[in-house]
Amino acid sequence: MGNLERIIDSINGVNDIKKISQDKLPLLAKEIRGFLLENISKTGGHLASNLGVVELTMALHYVLDLENDKIVWDVGHQAYTHKILTGRKNGFKKLRQLDGLSGFPKPLESKFDSFATGHSSTSISAALGMAIARDLKGGNETIAAVIGDGSMTGGLAYEALNNAGRTNTNILVILNDNQMSISNNVGALSRHLNDLRTAQTYINAKAGVHKFLAKVPVIGKPVDRTIEKIKDGIKYLFVSGIMFEELGFNYVGPVNGHDFNELIDVLNNVKKINGPVLLHVRTIKGKGYRFAEKLPWEYHGVGSFNIKTGCPVSKGKTTSYSNVFGKTIVELAEKNENIVAISAAMTGGTCLEDFQLKFHRRFFDVGIAEQHAVTFAAGIAASGFIPVFAVYSTFLQRAYDELITDVALQNLHVIFAIDRAGIVGADGETHQGVFDISYMSGIPNLTIMAPSGGMELKNMLENAIEIDGPVAIRYPRGDVEENWNEIEEIPYGKSLMVEDGELLAILSCGSMLQYAKEAVSLLKEKGYSPMLVDIRFIKPVDKEMIEYACEKCKYIFTVEDNILTGGFGTIVQSEVCGMRPNVLVKPFGFPDSFIEQGTRPQLFERYKLDGKGLYNGIIGVLEKENS
Repeated sequence: MGNLERIIDSINGVNDIKKISQDKLPLLAKEIRGFLLENISKTGGHLASNLGVVELTMALHYVLDLENDKIVWDVGHQAYTHKILTGRKNGFKKLRQLDGLSGFPKPLESKFDSFATGHSSTSISAALGMAIARDLKGGNETIAAVIGDGSMTGGLAYEALNNAGRTNTNILVILNDNQMSISNNVGALSRHLNDLRTAQTYINAKAGVHKFLAKVPVIGKPVDRTIEKIKDGIKYLFVSGIMFEELGFNYVGPVNGHDFNELIDVLNNVKKINGPVLLHVRTIKGKGYRFAEKLPWEYHGVGSFNIKTGCPVSKGKTTSYSNVFGKTIVELAEKNENIVAISAAMTGGTCLEDFQLKFHRRFFDVGIAEQHAVTFAAGIAASGFIPVFAVYSTFLQRAYDELITDVALQNLHVIFAIDRAGIVGADGETHQGVFDISYMSGIPNLTIMAPSGGMELKNMLENAIEIDGPVAIRYPRGDVEENWNEIEEIPYGKSLMVEDGELLAILSCGSMLQYAKEAVSLLKEKGYSPMLVDIRFIKPVDKEMIEYACEKCKYIFTVEDNILTGGFGTIVQSEVCGMRPNVLVKPFGFPDSFIEQGTRPQLFERYKLDGKGLYNGIIGVLEKENS
């Protein structure tokens, strides 16, 4: 818009949007989309989902008063417009960067982020809790949960819907549907029904009829029930949301999620309905950016890109751990017809696309339903197949009970390919995979491996096919060495002596080996001769190697990209205490806290887990012990 004043420049705090006339809202929506494209193209982030909910977010802010009312965003990666409208647009230059603006709702960042979200299907439960708390306090604020159709594949959402329908409290659930196709005729009929059902005259008349019939002697209640049955029959014929009605919700929709007049009218009306309401809103994912509209999943989470071409900014040709997994599992499946692959709506992220194309009968995407995925895999394994569930570390947390009871307890041969283990980066606290060693290491029957590179990952996958019982292989986000396709046998339960030494030993877990090697180089410059071990197996831990290290060294340092509490270092401490209590074990890992956003190198440096940080930490221990 050149030097002309933009409407978006007048948005500097919550409720500023209310000062804008309704006829100017489409122009503001266009400016917001331009703002999002300009900033996300530089910082990366969630693009398509945010472009799709611009009008819906604006309409909610226009109708609600967020000084009192609350919006709970499911998953939360679509809350960028909400952040703009609550005075945070200046923070977008550091979106998802170290000490910058979070890519998800974060109450510590703003009081207008009513609930911290990052995982799917939680919004209705949280909003219902807030609504019940409001009722206990005697308040009247509107509590709205915005949930996408993808999140409705999670069982937690239906548990919450069922509970909310029975409580009959005032709660507004907005289903952001960007996939279902609805014809014009049905849409017109639905809009007409919505006008009738949400108009205050209809609501008052409906309540009046019920009150009148309740007072009529003998026949009043039977007539009322008959009318309800007739009305329900009509609903079954014409209303697409009958499932929600059966759960106890007043269903309204579908409405056009890009039409301000329709959205604002409907939102103003549904606020007046007593009881739980589900508003079905149709949106276009990636709206306003042709590349994202055409390939919304390709533009769901993006790095920096060229706005004109839609192409990512080139960072050179590399191979990631995820790529190695995807290629290896296809090779293994070609040799073994019993291998099946499972994804929880992360086919692309876990690099299972080739497997899906080549073995579509043996590939299953269960949606955002990790609990179901694990028990589903257990059922497949119980029938003689070898299921491989590729899942991000942070999302496997959601299926902990199933991992224990349905898989490990029965010693079923399920392979967990745990992607994004350790530090993930820009997605921050809700996505860091720094808990998996802690929550898995105490589970009986479970083998846990951690590759230090692509070659080890490839071989661990090959070994996992032959191992009896459940197997977990945790690997990070990041690139692998060029020669990852070379073959080297990895004996079960055995670590690798990278470099023998004396006085001090460094036991490195997984991809931390690169930083451990840097620390070893610095220690050698200082005159030390450290032992370096690539542990490979977290469980069962290589007791023989630990005993050997205890015989030659007075100090053992463990290095892991997991929290220290319950991590690999704790396992080694327990083993050494029973072997050689005079040997000092010092674990290095992340503290007992939630790790913020930032690049992997930045966070390893901040928490003194990079090469220099490990070196300084080790030297500090040695100097203290010898002082």
